[in-house]
Amino acid sequence: MKIWYDACTGKHVRYGAAIAKRLRSLGHEVLLTTRKHPDALPLARFLKEEFITIGKYNPESLLARLKEGLRRQLLFCKIWKENVPDIAISHGSVDLCRVAFGLKIPIISTFDTPHASAVNRLTLPLTDWVVASKAIPRKLIRAYGARGEIVAFDGVDEVAWIKNFKSSVQYDFGKPLIVVRQLEEKAVYAEKKVNMLALARKLTRLGKVVFLSRYSRKSMENLIVPKRFVDSANLVMQADLFVGVGGTITREAALQGTPAIVVEVFTRQYVDDFLAAKGFPIFRVKADRALKLAGRILGQKYDVKGLLEQLENPVDVIERIIDRYQL
Repeated sequence: MKIWYDACTGKHVRYGAAIAKRLRSLGHEVLLTTRKHPDALPLARFLKEEFITIGKYNPESLLARLKEGLRRQLLFCKIWKENVPDIAISHGSVDLCRVAFGLKIPIISTFDTPHASAVNRLTLPLTDWVVASKAIPRKLIRAYGARGEIVAFDGVDEVAWIKNFKSSVQYDFGKPLIVVRQLEEKAVYAEKKVNMLALARKLTRLGKVVFLSRYSRKSMENLIVPKRFVDSANLVMQADLFVGVGGTITREAALQGTPAIVVEVFTRQYVDDFLAAKGFPIFRVKADRALKLAGRILGQKYDVKGLLEQLENPVDVIERIIDRYQL
């Protein structure tokens, strides 16, 4: 079967690569697309995975976002004019869902961001299959208009690439190493702000701090701001602490035994709370208490291999769904 996966961010690239590897091993043809994005293209090159670049990420304004999305959709229509895919998969790609729906291509959507209201309202109603962690209430998914079948799995998305992850690059930023991820402030869903840069500077009292900026690679006093791409999964494996607002890198860290602090910005952190309840080192805290907590847990690596083995891989779920279309 011919399967199309569209990746809009770095996480999507990682997820798409994991899905593609599995499906290709089963004899499927997988075509990967992405857009010009500060996280997506460097990670695709790092993974040595070939993605076709269609359009770009432009968060300058709502109008700019809309225009770029429409351009991508028109380009996809040209690409699939003669050879329509059998199945389309994404992690909430508005452009993929709109085009696939219009061409009557079955859509599989993975889902773990309840706070991304705009994307969810534009994708879930068009989706045939929603693959989501059992941590996320079905009624929440339905509330966004999802009409397709919801398949819950006993795990989180990041298991798809962390379960058999092996370090492929070593970073020498010093010890103890603290990694801080900037909030994606330009995202539509990021209405509440928290100054992660200020927190990162405070954390320099405890060790070397790598600040993963989303929008700039300019040098910052007392902080390590990588000038080139660094792979988050490798970096947090080697780190002594991760600090962010929840999300992908938080879970990449915790699934590898690195303690991860989630500064409370978003509500409904179902997936992070799910892992914490299972014993993975994820700790939620208000911004003004993060420094104290960091001092207490810094460097306490956790043995989570047994816990990780118990989690279900969402790629297995996607494989089973695709098998149903071959019957």
